[in-house]
Amino acid sequence: METTPSGPTAATPLLQVQGVTLAFGGVKALTGVGFDVLPGSITAVIGPNGAGKTSLFNTISGFYRPSQGSIRFQGQDITRVPAPQRAKLGLGRSFQNIALFRGMTVLDNIKLGRHAHLKTNVLDALLYFGRARREEAELRRDIEERIIDFLEIDHIRHAPVSALPYGLQKRVEMARALAMQPQILMLDEPVAGMNREETEDMARFILDVREEWGVTVLMVEHDMGMVMDLSDHVVVLNFGQVIAQGTPAQVQADPEVIRAYLGAGDVGDLRARLRASSHSTTPQGAA
Repeated sequence: METTPSGPTAATPLLQVQGVTLAFGGVKALTGVGFDVLPGSITAVIGPNGAGKTSLFNTISGFYRPSQGSIRFQGQDITRVPAPQRAKLGLGRSFQNIALFRGMTVLDNIKLGRHAHLKTNVLDALLYFGRARREEAELRRDIEERIIDFLEIDHIRHAPVSALPYGLQKRVEMARALAMQPQILMLDEPVAGMNREETEDMARFILDVREEWGVTVLMVEHDMGMVMDLSDHVVVLNFGQVIAQGTPAQVQADPEVIRAYLGAGDVGDLRARLRASSHSTTPQGAA
């Protein structure tokens, strides 16, 4: 992967979501959603349960097709591009509910992510076996030396996914997404269900993906401490609409955001809790 400077330094968006509306049988899951993701940024999408966050991710990934609006990636309109093709273009995705092949090993799961980048097809493998073997060797080296080492899962590379604890399975899913060499890594609740130590490890990996690999990150996350610590830009959804977006500090101070999370309760109390959550997740030395 090519390394880009950390932080959102470029003016041209890498991803543009423009007026996206998504409906299921007349019920709108998303209404006029729009925001940009800049290269080298970490962008978080937050909101109460049922706000439309996963529906938005599925629409960006190509699993759902919006009834209105458009999605542009690197300036190209991908609104009608199928999900597998979007992955090849550079949209890597992990899921809220782990979507690994549990009967396969860690290494084999990661290889599936790399499959789209093999230069040989089945016919090539039959006619030019030497070339296929060379590419397989290159693939294994890339996986073992970069992704597996980066995510510190060398000791489990040959273990079946089903034998791993939840936190390691989430790490393997991130590894598989990275194996696709994405330009944008989309993480759907990357620390859901994790303990504090696992959360801090994942936060460190997300920072390092941006800093060391030059990969832009777009994530959905409920852990407000992690969101406020890691994100350059935060987009807030409520009832399928964007109610606020900006820096973590701007979002924390937005009364509309506070009302969405608290309803008619004590706005000042939630603002204090949101501010107190800052710096609670980022690993020491990562800020």
